Amino acid sequence: MMLHNRETTLQLTKLSENAIAQLAPSFSKLPSTEHADGKYRLRRYSVIQFKGGQVIDLQKNEFMQTDDINRFQGNVVRQFEPVEKSTLECEGMREICQVFVEANKLSDGQEIEIHQIRISAIYDETQVAPEGVHQDGFEHIALIGMGRHNVEGGDIMLYNSFNEAPFFRKVLQNGEIAMLADNKLWHNATPIKSVIDGQEGYMDVFVLTAKEAVNELHS
Repeated sequence: MMLHNRETTLQLTKLSENAIAQLAPSFSKLPSTEHADGKYRLRRYSVIQFKGGQVIDLQKNEFMQTDDINRFQGNVVRQFEPVEKSTLECEGMREICQVFVEANKLSDGQEIEIHQIRISAIYDETQVAPEGVHQDGFEHIALIGMGRHNVEGGDIMLYNSFNEAPFFRKVLQNGEIAMLADNKLWHNATPIKSVIDGQEGYMDVFVLTAKEAVNELHS
């Protein structure tokens, strides 16, 4: 299913079962970090180029957002372990990038940032998006649900502006993709909490981001 909201600000689609099966197990090997959210948002991060239908690792693993975009961890250079080579090179990752590029009509050779994140429900309410209602400073974002275990919450919420009620709210099930125009919409997520106390609970997501080339002309 593909859902279009005016000017393609929102599109919904789903990965193949093969892609889900290939990618989901890799979330069990995500490291914690020393960052402010590093104990409960386990993460890997890589920047790739998608060229000729292939994923090319650009060996970039430092990430920074300015504090006007990220009030929680702005102006902090964050170093992450890269997405594992086997994950980047599998057909499932190629499928994710292909869907993202085609849906947003991105150019061949597009640079894409890939965040692989497990949010662990370690508090009574664990923040999925500690920065609150926000934009990420890109033109295009894909939020991809890759697994949920023993948690409730984690609903993705989309807004037309910072101070309005959300017009869209959904739990992303395994393989479901929400692609949004980050420069037109704002997003957030509800906290997660364990359903059964004392047992591990988590939510796994891929987040892909892309900026359009500045020298492209748009009619």
